[in-house]
Amino acid sequence: MAKFPRDEFDDIPTLPRVGAHRAPARKGRGWIRFAWAALATGVLVLVGVIGLALVNDSFRFDLPSLAGESSPPPTEAPPATAEPVTDPSAIDPALGLTITVLNASPVDELDEQIGDTLEEQGWPVGARNTAADRDFPDTIVFYNGEQFEGIARGILAAIGEPGDVQLSDAYPGAPVTVVLGADRAE
Repeated sequence: MAKFPRDEFDDIPTLPRVGAHRAPARKGRGWIRFAWAALATGVLVLVGVIGLALVNDSFRFDLPSLAGESSPPPTEAPPATAEPVTDPSAIDPALGLTITVLNASPVDELDEQIGDTLEEQGWPVGARNTAADRDFPDTIVFYNGEQFEGIARGILAAIGEPGDVQLSDAYPGAPVTVVLGADRAE
């Protein structure tokens, strides 16, 4: 085998860095990378929040420090409540009233008992069912429009206390929904 004479490229110094980038890293280079990553993260979060605010109208991002001084809430008169409709025959048939009775109490068949009571008094009971959750604490008569508030109050009077009346669109199947709670178990 042929022997070549030694030259300067045969003796490579032993340095901790090898390859094309043999120069030592500059001081503070890690902080610069961290700053760029933090800036990019902040920009992405800001763009996401602004995009969410544009797409979803119910999204609100309120900062208490930017809100300024809070003024005391204005005192309002309590909202007027409708008079209870206690006579089902006085209800306009054009309303198309149907009542749903849901049993959310631990007592079985309570929806049937209350539904029978309402039908005996002339109320148009459409459906009687057991609710998916049987741990509803209070009996509430839900109505889905202001025109049904008096009817809801009359139904609560017909089934007796305890109970409450609330405006809600959570039960779209009927204008008035009676949810029987655990307070009826006693």
